[in-house]
Amino acid sequence: MRTVRLAYRDEDRTPVIFCIKEMARQHYDVDVQIVLIKGTKEYEAALFNDSCDVIIEHLEYLYSVAAQGKRVAMFCAPSLGRGLELVIPAEVQSVEAFRGKSLAVRTSGRPHALVMWLRMMGLENEMKIQMVSDNEVGRWGQWKKILSGDCIATFMSDLYLPDALAAGLKVLPVADLPVVAHYAQACLSKFASEKADLLRDYIKAVIHAVCLMILRKDEALEIVAQEPMRRMKITDRHELERRFNSIVKLLQLKPYPTPHAIANTFEIATEEFGAAGINPLTLWDLHWVKELDDNGFIDNLITRMKR
Repeated sequence: MRTVRLAYRDEDRTPVIFCIKEMARQHYDVDVQIVLIKGTKEYEAALFNDSCDVIIEHLEYLYSVAAQGKRVAMFCAPSLGRGLELVIPAEVQSVEAFRGKSLAVRTSGRPHALVMWLRMMGLENEMKIQMVSDNEVGRWGQWKKILSGDCIATFMSDLYLPDALAAGLKVLPVADLPVVAHYAQACLSKFASEKADLLRDYIKAVIHAVCLMILRKDEALEIVAQEPMRRMKITDRHELERRFNSIVKLLQLKPYPTPHAIANTFEIATEEFGAAGINPLTLWDLHWVKELDDNGFIDNLITRMKR
């Protein structure tokens, strides 16, 4: 069986990753070897020191690497939104109350995206930014700064939302920020050219996994309730399903990026990683996705899985 080594660094990604692994094994004769790389520096080096073949999260740094002459290919984008929730005090009714107040911003996970979100809401120059690390408040615990009165709002992953809601805070619905988000993938251009047939079949598995999660949730959950559930340290099936649904609502069946999402992602890469002097489109190679779309693979798969 042919092999693709897939690297990731956050256990919250494992529901998608293990669905890809299982679809690749069942349908495309590909063994997806899952490689956990925790350290950011180690993860960002993985494509270039032969620790993996493909990465599945945090691609922004690749723009600056490409500007230095290294050749990489981004080849699919299953999610085009940050998927964060805007959490506020129960008594606040609209973003108009934010003016002159502070937004608690997580120091990790592309904080510049939240500045862009404020811009989208017309508040970029109307709010103060308070950087708050997970080390201070716990993973995605920036909502505690609202309870203390230091801040009026924070954006947070809804995977970690229950504690904030239980503390009396609420979610204010706002439009999502278009970005190339979780589960987007990249490899070296050399790998893409030398193993094009393998990459095509791997991308089939990615699309198949997304279709499974969206269209056949019960089957996907049986996969997720095994190793991913253990890795995420979840013991309650209802909590697993809640997190699963939070992931699925961000997925799209045809994993194309949009110009707006690419532009926003490139701005983040420019601000946080110093990417400059490069056309962001040069990193994208979507011909595998387009080929599978044009020849009917995706539509036929969707039709078959809806039965």
